[in-house]
Formats: sequence, structure tokens, C-alpha cells
Amino acid sequence: MPVAPEDWRPQGVDDLEPRAWDALRETAQSVCVTAGAGSGKTEFLAQKAAYLLQTGLCAAPKRILAISFKRDAAQNLAARVRQRCPADQAHRFHSMTFDAFTKHMLDHFRLAIPYAYRPPADYSIAFPSRQDIEVFLRRHGRPDVSADRFERAVARTPLPLEETVENPRERELLRAYWDDQYAMPDGALVSFAMINRVVEYMLRANPRIRRALRLTYPFVFLDEFQDTTYAQYSLVDAAFSESDAVFTAVGDDKQKIMGWAGAMDNAFDEFTADFNAVRHALLRNWRSHGTLVAIQHVIARQIDPDVEEVEARGELAIEGDTAAIWRFDSREQEAEQIARWIRSEVDDGRIAPHDVAILVRMRANNVEDELAPALRVHDLVLRNLARNVSEIAIQDLLAEPLTEVLLPLLRLGASVRDPDAWNATQERLQTLAGTSPEDEAGQERLQRDIGEFSRNLRQTMRDEPPDPAVADRLFAQALDFAGIERLRQTYPEYRRDADFQRVRNGFQVLLRECVEIAAGWSGVLDHFEGKDQVPLMTIHKSKGLEFHTMIFFGLDAKTWWSLSPERGEELNSFFVAFTRAKQRAFFAYCSERGNAFDWLEQLLLPAGVEQIDGANIVTADR
Repeated sequence: MPVAPEDWRPQGVDDLEPRAWDALRETAQSVCVTAGAGSGKTEFLAQKAAYLLQTGLCAAPKRILAISFKRDAAQNLAARVRQRCPADQAHRFHSMTFDAFTKHMLDHFRLAIPYAYRPPADYSIAFPSRQDIEVFLRRHGRPDVSADRFERAVARTPLPLEETVENPRERELLRAYWDDQYAMPDGALVSFAMINRVVEYMLRANPRIRRALRLTYPFVFLDEFQDTTYAQYSLVDAAFSESDAVFTAVGDDKQKIMGWAGAMDNAFDEFTADFNAVRHALLRNWRSHGTLVAIQHVIARQIDPDVEEVEARGELAIEGDTAAIWRFDSREQEAEQIARWIRSEVDDGRIAPHDVAILVRMRANNVEDELAPALRVHDLVLRNLARNVSEIAIQDLLAEPLTEVLLPLLRLGASVRDPDAWNATQERLQTLAGTSPEDEAGQERLQRDIGEFSRNLRQTMRDEPPDPAVADRLFAQALDFAGIERLRQTYPEYRRDADFQRVRNGFQVLLRECVEIAAGWSGVLDHFEGKDQVPLMTIHKSKGLEFHTMIFFGLDAKTWWSLSPERGEELNSFFVAFTRAKQRAFFAYCSERGNAFDWLEQLLLPAGVEQIDGANIVTADR
């Protein structure tokens, strides 16, 4: 039975802040929620989903559509809802990225797209580089056109071009680009910007599809809204404007880092005006303690002088320095001392290796070459999450649905008893099989099948030590048990064989790598997940994550040349990365690599950030 709205209480947490309650209970009108770093925006969205589902405000068969910018954010939100709602309710919460949503719409309704812009069924996803655009422009006699400007025009120009572009030369050039992409010798190449445009065109041209979408999703969540592009916003507008859909848009202008990819200039203002939304702001930081929040506020004021001060709710759980600038004389000293510092922290029981994240601006592979040997000397492993296995980055692979299905399944064979792996496997396979929680016979059959498979898997892992050939066989068995067709039908991103094979190959390659390194099958799977390894990633990839301790590596004016008060998006990226820290954040600077950031030091030192000679960091906070 539904719970009365006035009797509903938060699920899995003690309470919400007053402003979050106001935004949660607003269900008759769209809301625009400014949620800063550590404010618990994912938790807020999960609680609002639970509120709508459990009170019957979103009654079966109606569903909630949640669109996030990043895959891991979408999956994290879906996992939170599964933890807080019964399976039959959580099943009606659809969480996906903008790209996954539009690709699903394209694959499902491709034949409804007007013929002149309908991509062939065997299209491939394209990520055109500037060089690709420049080659096209030269080939069509327009080297005078800026590649960046032309790429933005492709993303921002609605279809059909024949009706939306007045200038004949511009129209002909854009049309030539679409024609060229569809007529590539090895098959059509379609970027996500193009997919957004064709799906928007399809929705405008097909009122029946538009009406079905609106009937299915009376509630829509938009996560990380500050990074929404013009093309994505146009699609949302085409799908839901002038409907009864109630939106909850959540984000933070200070965390806008995708302007280079076409993010809107004033997304919140436009949304508030277009959808008559009520604005709320969350002012509690549940991630970081008071010292870090105070430093965050100093950086936030550099971005927005009128920003409201945030209340720190995270607890300080360590002694010693929580923020400092580490100065080194040479690259060799920098790598050696950081490795020694991490080793001493691990040996003292303060942290595990995977609790320390090393952040770089870019070129993580080069930093891996520099740091990994130094860490190895101290029996530490550096995990470069930006490195590709086959054709997918490790960080992206770990967030894939295929990994979420297969990893706990393999863990059932590596351990005699693993309740977390069992529950995760049952939940994922229940989704794949479409088994209802109320179907007792189906649930018993599923548990029986999992039990039999895990016993056979356990027998193999007990009898045969880790070996690449055995790993391939176990991977194939797990994939066969999960069901390739079921995976591809359940997850829209796997509908096309090329997309599925990319992830499948990446999983198999990484599993083989881990077999070569780790001892025992549990160790292999631990290594696959990155346990007891020091993660290395770019600052852009840190968004949406959190770590006990963070080290900004190579923070000098040459390596981070674009970080300045005048470059808003770079400062936003730095702010976002800094706010990932729960307990400590350190800035490593090497004079051999480049000059110090004078303006940054002038900003941070008065806020309580210390300067420490890198030669002394192992004992500096003892």
C-alpha cells in the first residue's frame, strides 16, 4: 500500500536538510535545485524517487526518467534507488546518461526518423577530432571555416537544415557533412551531437512517440544540469515542453566544466524560465570537514563572489595536515617522496592504497611512466584509470553494466561465502530475466540456477590456478550464464554489436592482465576492481567520485598552464576536483618542471594551506 505523503520518511538516512525537504515535496511544479559539492545531490534525487514511488505519486505503470551527464553518476543514482525501494518500485526508475537515452531512442525508433536524415541501421558511433573536421572542410573547399565553430554548428543546428538554415553556403556545408558521415566507406559514422539532433527531429515530427514518452514519464530528473548542452536541452524541450511532466533539475554552476563541449551558458536561468521552475539551494556539505570546506569556499568565491557559505557536516577523522603545498626540487625527488609518504600512511594504518587518488591535468600515461616505478620500489601499485584496455578506458569499463553483472558473478566462484556478491548477482540477473519480486517460483528458480552455476565455478577456481586460458574460459561461462542477448536487450547501450564487443573485449583483456599479476582468483578480481592500488586519473574524470586523500600532481604553472582566475572553466575543474577530498588534499609542485602558481598560493595560504618542503613530507605531520 502507498504511504501517505505526510507520513513518508527518508529511506536509509536519518533526515534531510530543510531546503531538501522543500524541494522533495514540490511535486506539482518543476524545481531547479542548486546543489554544491558534497551536498548529497545523488542522495537527494534517490530520496525524491523513493518519495514519488512509495507514496504513489508516481503510480504503476508510470515511471521516473533520470538523465545524468556521466555513466557512473547514472549508475550510482540507480543503485541508491535500488537500496531504498522495493524491487518492483526501483524497476520503474530509469537512470541513464543523455547519450544512452538518445541512442536508445534512435535505435528503438530509427524508422520513425524522416528519411532524409535517417542513419542506416549499421551506423557506428563517431568521436570526430579537430583534424577530422579540418580534413572535411578542406575537401569541400572551406579551409577558412574554423573547425571548432563548425563542430558547434553541427551540434546546435536543428534539423531539417533545409528549413532551419537561411544562409545557402552554411546550409550546403552542413548538409554535405551529414551526407559524408552517412556515406563513409566502412559504414556511417554518427556522433552523439548528431544523434541528439536526429532524435529531436524525430520527436518534433512524430506526436505519437512524443505523447507515449510523456505518458510513460510524468517525472523527469536532470542531474549535473550545469553541463547540459544546447542540443541536449533542445531535445528535452522537444520531448516534454508544454506537457504535464514535472522536472527536478539539479546541479551547480561552479562545477560547470563542459563549456568546451557545448554546455549552455545560462542553463539554470533558461530552464527556470522555460519550465516555470521553483529554485532551491542546498547548503550542507556531507563529504568534507570544516577545514576543507573553508578552503573550498575561498575557491568558490573566486568563481562567484556572491556564493552562499556552506555548512560542513563531514567529520575530521585524522590528525595532522589536511591541506598543504608540497614543494620539490626535482621530478625524481617528487616521485620518490610521494611514494614514501603513501607507503608510510599505509603502514601506519591511516589509509589503504586505493584511498589516495593522484590527480593530473592530462596525459595520465606519461605520469604513470614517471610515478609507477617509484611506487613499485615501495611495494605499491599505481592504477592508471585513464589507460585503455582494448578500446575502452579502465575507469569507463569499471562503470559498465557488463562489469556490474559479471564481476559479482565471478566472485561467487572465488569465495566460499560472499553475501554481497550473491545479492548483487541475484539483483542483476533478476533484472536481466525480467523476474518480478512477487514471482516466488521465478525467484526460487533463479536462486537455484545461481547456486548451481556458482558451485561449478567454485570447483573450477579451486582446481585450476589463475591462468589466461582459464580466465578466458571462466569469462565465457559467466557471459553465457548471464546471456548475451539478455544483456543487449536490457541495456540500450549494447543494442549494436560493435558497442557490446568494445566492452566485452575490454573486460576480457583486463581480466587477462590481472591473471598475470595477482595470486589466487580472489586476488585477480581484487586487482580488476583496483583494490589496494593507488588510482591515477585526470581532474575531469574525478567528478562524481570521492576519496579520503587527494594529491594534485605536477601543479606548476607550466603543466597546468590553463589554470588561471580568468579562465572560468579551468578554475571550475580545479574546484570540482578539490571538492572530491573527504579528509585531505595536497598540491605537489616541482621546480624542475615549472614555476610556482603565485596567484594560487596567494589564494590558498591565507585559507590555512601550509607550504612544506617536499623532502620532509614523510615526517611533516607526525
